[in-house]
Amino acid sequence: MPTSKRTEKLQIMLDDEELKVIDDWRFEHRMPTRAAAIRELIRRGLIAEDVAEPDTEGKSTTDFRVESE
Repeated sequence: MPTSKRTEKLQIMLDDEELKVIDDWRFEHRMPTRAAAIRELIRRGLIAEDVAEPDTEGKSTTDFRVESE
């Protein structure tokens, strides 16, 4: 397990609905903190193999949302 300290801060803006999806996932998976849940979701996303490439053509940042399935 890495022992280096986290020194970088990342800020993102979410609306209430997006935050609820993340918090619901956090509690369902018994993650200790919101930050830990988000790190785990990022880790899982980065190692996912069967995920289509995102369609980024002509899209802005508001076109990318966190949604429940």
